[in-house]
Amino acid sequence: MSTVAYEIVDVFTDRPFAGNPLAVVLGAEHLDTAQMQLLAREFNLAETVFVLPPTDPAATYRVRIFTGSQELPFAGHPSVGTAVTLMRQGRFGPGRVVQECGAGLLPLDVTAAGAATLTGAPPRLGAPADPAALLEITGLTAEDRETSAVPREAGCGLDWIFFPVRRSALATIHLDPWAAARHGVTGLSVFSWADGQAHARVFVPGDAVWEDPATGSAALGLGVWLVAAGWLPGEGVSTFRVHQGVEMKRPSILDCTVTAESGAATSATVSGHVYPVASGKIAVPPFIG
Repeated sequence: MSTVAYEIVDVFTDRPFAGNPLAVVLGAEHLDTAQMQLLAREFNLAETVFVLPPTDPAATYRVRIFTGSQELPFAGHPSVGTAVTLMRQGRFGPGRVVQECGAGLLPLDVTAAGAATLTGAPPRLGAPADPAALLEITGLTAEDRETSAVPREAGCGLDWIFFPVRRSALATIHLDPWAAARHGVTGLSVFSWADGQAHARVFVPGDAVWEDPATGSAALGLGVWLVAAGWLPGEGVSTFRVHQGVEMKRPSILDCTVTAESGAATSATVSGHVYPVASGKIAVPPFIG
């Protein structure tokens, strides 16, 4: 039986068994899409990433990213985790690398200490979201809302709905996936904000893993939201930190920047450490069809 090598790493943490676990499958160029999806379902993590040779000469490597049920054009913790893993294996040294993925070419800066900074795709600010629908989905009350800003969609390669609430409300969320399906909500970041620090819970209703302990793409999008809401300056570079995964007993820290001009975000970064926890080989599923 043929096999393929993999590593499991914890992303956005400097210690094992915290952060967001990620499966990095190496030498995946002989796998087709169905095989990748089956392997992602077998690992049963929030995401599994498959490392491939680049098709663009400007890229250092290429990745395909899968949840247990679908392929994503981009995700933050797979991007950070893969860059550090490949650097640690000696595929390249510390410094600037370029990842090719479904969202395009994304630069990452990797350190010898096992951390990486990801620059997201161009920021996008979407339409406002219905607060009543979000309260129904999260099981919160009107008193739990932070009413000084409007919930809305934003992202840097992958969009999320951002819903500001009071800090005390985060621990009381009871996600209703059926309500989320009725309202068409597939990605939701519920967060509190104070003194340059966000505490967040990030949900993917309907996916195999419905809550994420650390979400780089949501941290990037949060910077876009914060500038649009006027909670961060509309000019220059701002820094902030996201705490996530606390309620899941997998605490994570995501350090972020957002650059703004004329009241709108123009770029965003997210940084974090990566800790290796396991490695091995897994059987390659048979071709389907």
